[in-house]
Amino acid sequence: MARSGEDAAHPRPEFRRRRELGAASARSLLLTVLGEFVLPGGEPVWTATFLRALGLLGVEEKAVRQALARSAAEGWLAGERHGRRTAWRLTPAGERLLTDGTDRIYGFGGPVGDWDGRWLLVLATVPETSRRLRHLLRTRLAWSGLGNLSPGVWATPHPGREREVRRVLAEIGVADTSTLFTGRLGDLAEARRVARQAWDLDEIELSYEDFLEAVHALRPCDDQGTFAAHTRLVQAWRRFPFLDPALPAELLPDDWSGSQAFTLFHERHDTWRPVADRQWKAMSGD
Repeated sequence: MARSGEDAAHPRPEFRRRRELGAASARSLLLTVLGEFVLPGGEPVWTATFLRALGLLGVEEKAVRQALARSAAEGWLAGERHGRRTAWRLTPAGERLLTDGTDRIYGFGGPVGDWDGRWLLVLATVPETSRRLRHLLRTRLAWSGLGNLSPGVWATPHPGREREVRRVLAEIGVADTSTLFTGRLGDLAEARRVARQAWDLDEIELSYEDFLEAVHALRPCDDQGTFAAHTRLVQAWRRFPFLDPALPAELLPDDWSGSQAFTLFHERHDTWRPVADRQWKAMSGD
């Protein structure tokens, strides 16, 4: 994306993984803005407001318009013409999507509490010929915090998620061919081995370390900079509920970076949110 001379002189720190570099897409940043500012406001938002807001994040006008059009095509936004201008509002489906995501983001990362040693195991298979269904099963179960032990075998140390998992299996259409049960997996050493087999904890911790480094590098000095920093903060954090299964402390490595990241996220969020809200309201004026 093209950048102004001022931007080039003061490059924005970006959340990047050491092994997987790349800036967030315009659509992904739009979803963050929708969830963080539009959903709580409950009011239609002009196209110009999105152009200003995402422009502060380095997104070009064409990409913003494409992201709005795509979100509308997917049923999350609806546009209303007012002369030559368009006001966008969240559809009921968009509100549900963003409310679920917001609840997951802000309810994630705190202390898990005592663990009784039980696991929920799921045996769920999909025909090899149905790649789309297998991908859907994998992503939906991962979002529910389950790890893949082996082909067709999923696990989580949170048996209380059984109802959620059954709903996912039913929605995908594999409930009748799936089996769920709870039980213990030997001693703690075996449980920790299973956790490392089901999830790449080293890779997850690497992502947390990158998050910590990038957040510490964000030093906004005005309202616009704070809006951009705050949005990038939430943008980076909202992927962790998908990456991190929120395992009990007994199953995690010592000095788990996720705990530090959780604390830093909420400290920065509480500090930056009022200023970001003020900047959003300023950009939302006619």
